[in-house]
Amino acid sequence: MSATSVAPPRTWRFAFPLYERGPKPRRRAEFWMLVLAGGITTALYSLASLGQQGRLPLNLWGFLGAVLGLSMGVHLANRWLVPTATPVLLPLATLLNGIGFVEIARWNPANAQAQATWAAISAAVYVGTLLFIRRSRDLDRYRYLVLLAAIALLLAPFVPHLGLKIYGARLWVHVGGIEFQPVEIAKILFVIFFASYFATTKELLTIPSRRIGNHLFVDPRPLIPIVVMWGFAIAVLGAENDIGFAMLIFTLFLALLWVSTGRVVYLVIGLILFGLGALVAAHTFPQVHERVSVWLDPWKYPLTSGYQVIQGWFALAAGGVGGTGLGRGTAGLRGGVPNLTSDMMFAAIGEEMGFLGLSVVVIGFTMLVGTGLQIAQRARSDFARLCAVGLTATLGFQAFFIMAGVLRLLPLTGITLPFMAYGGSSLVANYALLALLMRLSEEAETRPTAGDAAMGVDLAKPTQSSSSVSSQRIGTGTA
Repeated sequence: MSATSVAPPRTWRFAFPLYERGPKPRRRAEFWMLVLAGGITTALYSLASLGQQGRLPLNLWGFLGAVLGLSMGVHLANRWLVPTATPVLLPLATLLNGIGFVEIARWNPANAQAQATWAAISAAVYVGTLLFIRRSRDLDRYRYLVLLAAIALLLAPFVPHLGLKIYGARLWVHVGGIEFQPVEIAKILFVIFFASYFATTKELLTIPSRRIGNHLFVDPRPLIPIVVMWGFAIAVLGAENDIGFAMLIFTLFLALLWVSTGRVVYLVIGLILFGLGALVAAHTFPQVHERVSVWLDPWKYPLTSGYQVIQGWFALAAGGVGGTGLGRGTAGLRGGVPNLTSDMMFAAIGEEMGFLGLSVVVIGFTMLVGTGLQIAQRARSDFARLCAVGLTATLGFQAFFIMAGVLRLLPLTGITLPFMAYGGSSLVANYALLALLMRLSEEAETRPTAGDAAMGVDLAKPTQSSSSVSSQRIGTGTA
């Protein structure tokens, strides 16, 4: 064998992507929307200080500089790493984050400082996610490693001297003086695994291939492993007394199963199982029984478990249509709403900004969900499509569950309002989720290479205009 025929050893090397020069109209639109979001946040911060102290905040210009500086840093990363991705997601998240920060700063300045630190960390995580995840197909390729990481994060709170039990739920991990909820990251990893598995088994779960008598039925065997994995996740979350995330994982699994197959029978079976599971949980887990009892009639427990919900309603009633005004509310005073800026952020906004402020929040989340589904429609592979749907559903259902809980449409689950409520774990995880959606959007807008065909990418699918998106189906894998 000649020396020239020996291939050199392959070594892994990280290389930074090159910056693409030229006009970037989407990033230009994003820039001005970020400026607008920063201006609105600064105006609300000033109004809150005027209402509470009768003067403008002393750090007004420093606050404006910090908001715009952080936003522009992430914007420059978008210009470099995802130049053609949608310009809507980041400004919406920035605006929602800013509104939530104003309420946190208004009621608890110490928590606001911590939240500002977590916002800076979230921006770094956002950029790091875009930098290290260059192609969504890499996530698809390592689906089982992703699953193992998700399981490890779910089980981390059970590790002695590592896990913490707070407010009756064993969700927290204490490492190096920092407390965080690993389930916030695990939910994203479960989305990736579910999307990868359903993209692979979609045809087996859709096309009838098993004959019983004179009829053909869908072979249920490919569904067994994913159902077992889903059941394990629900059991672990139930053992941790985390009812909110157990409901989120269940809803996410059911949504991806229905979207990937388009078969209503799976949806019906899932809803039946959900009803049975909720009935069993209400009689088995004390925390579930308590939350359901408070949901049915909180006035039976006005000074104990129903106190938080009742006080939240009083805050919403005080806000009315236009709100009491920023800095003029009383919900966070002694004897007011417990955990106002974490569990009950929706009530805090409703008191001081009223129905109009709540409408802005609901519209903001609706636009986030709509943009995510548009990314899914424009995706070129089944995995990218299902992953975008799953990430969007995670954000949408999480926001819906907590808002519906405050309004008593559903039992209060304890899930935090994405981007708005106080909490570093949720903020970091949601910005990582946003970065994945931006990566999927970038892939949908750029022309795929010939090497993508092996991963199921549709090379013939042209870049679509926004007017043609509504005519496509999300779940069938066809455009």
